[in-house]
Amino acid sequence: MLMLCFKYMVKRNFYIFTTMFSCYFDRMAASRQQRKWIEIGVHIIAWLLLLSLPYFLRPTEHHDPPIHNGDFRFREKSIFNIPDIISNILLILLFYVNAQQLIPRFIYKRKYYNYLIVAVVLLLLFLLVLNIVFHAFYDGKITIDAFFFMPIFPFMVIISTSTAYKITRDKIAADKRHQEKAYETVNTELSLLRSQVSPHFMFNVLNTIVSMARLQSPQLEPTVMQLSSLMRYMLYDANEEKVTIAKEIEYLNCYIDLQRKRFDDNLEFEAVFNIADPEILIEPMLLIPFVENAFKHGTNYVQTPSISIQLSATNTSIELLVKNTYHPHEISKADTTSGIGLQNVQRRLNLLYEGNHLLNITKTDDWFTILLHIKLPVT
Repeated sequence: MLMLCFKYMVKRNFYIFTTMFSCYFDRMAASRQQRKWIEIGVHIIAWLLLLSLPYFLRPTEHHDPPIHNGDFRFREKSIFNIPDIISNILLILLFYVNAQQLIPRFIYKRKYYNYLIVAVVLLLLFLLVLNIVFHAFYDGKITIDAFFFMPIFPFMVIISTSTAYKITRDKIAADKRHQEKAYETVNTELSLLRSQVSPHFMFNVLNTIVSMARLQSPQLEPTVMQLSSLMRYMLYDANEEKVTIAKEIEYLNCYIDLQRKRFDDNLEFEAVFNIADPEILIEPMLLIPFVENAFKHGTNYVQTPSISIQLSATNTSIELLVKNTYHPHEISKADTTSGIGLQNVQRRLNLLYEGNHLLNITKTDDWFTILLHIKLPVT
């Protein structure tokens, strides 16, 4: 019966402490030292409120139940009642001894029987000390109820609350460490993926510039300036967590202009951008691999290459449709040796928009189509 009561109180207090500490860790953005002092202050206030509550609720014209068989004496309504002070000090010590010593040594190591034995020993010591205290301050004999049953309830409450406090606090701290570790892992992987995208993209752009240099094109100098603008974006803006979609489109247009100079009028090209708000935030360099893929694999071995890009964005979603002609030989080669860009962006989408994006890649006889739909988080 006692074990059932204990389990019930642990579960109940676990829920209370989970809610309390979740709010505590989520809302408090202070240094480690500040958090320590704030936590100490919270504990002191909580103990003062908890231990003083019985005194404020005790009727002034009534007396406590008899705890001895001698002459009954009225107990004054005072927080300076020495037996109660000693009892409260014991309960406070019990709380922290259980939380800081017993739980880590026994419960976390699954030594439940050892924990139960130690808890029983502590209970007996608690009862013994209270017996000595009450004998010293009250006349007569202590009744069985006063000696055994009356202290049991506060002992069980303190033990269960202390257990719930320790388990909840450690669980939230462990979850926080796990989240921080996962966040660092994702950031590291995203940085790696971006570093893979940049050389891949630069390789394609430099090929364009080499072609212009061979042809001694007058567009070589402005093209190099455009490349400088692209590199500035990759070095600075691409390191940000988010950029505006206006910047991403400016980057896309710069890349598109570079590529179109290779084909003069031999490329059928269409680009439509419908943007509801230019301040919509998006992951940098997220869209360029799809456009890059269209230019790289949609123009080789094709008599009349054609590329169509349609981008629409609202405050709730982004949709990109890229279509390009292709030659079966070229797309087969892309599948085996040149899929780095698309593989990277698929991984980035899974990391950044898991469950909130849809990517469809389809191939028909002459067309390669990519449809990307991203559901943006509500801000």
